[in-house]
Amino acid sequence: MSKSAFIPSVPAQSESDFDVSASSRLAGYRRFFGVLNVVRKTDGRLLFPFDGAPELGPFPTKVEALAAAQVYGEHIVAADLANPEL
Repeated sequence: MSKSAFIPSVPAQSESDFDVSASSRLAGYRRFFGVLNVVRKTDGRLLFPFDGAPELGPFPTKVEALAAAQVYGEHIVAADLANPEL
């Protein structure tokens, strides 16, 4: 018997209600991509990456790829605070 339970969507109240993880990966010679995970901690919902999410890159340096991931993460958080996806 499964013990799955319904977890209702709970909108976030502040930036601290999100877990944002940004990094980069190398994909060939001087081709860096940003890697981003954004999770809303109030209900555990994965906001990024989603099916069909854009790739963040390629960029010529690791620093640029990381910066792009961080900026996109901030954009996802701000958008969810303004208009929560429930």
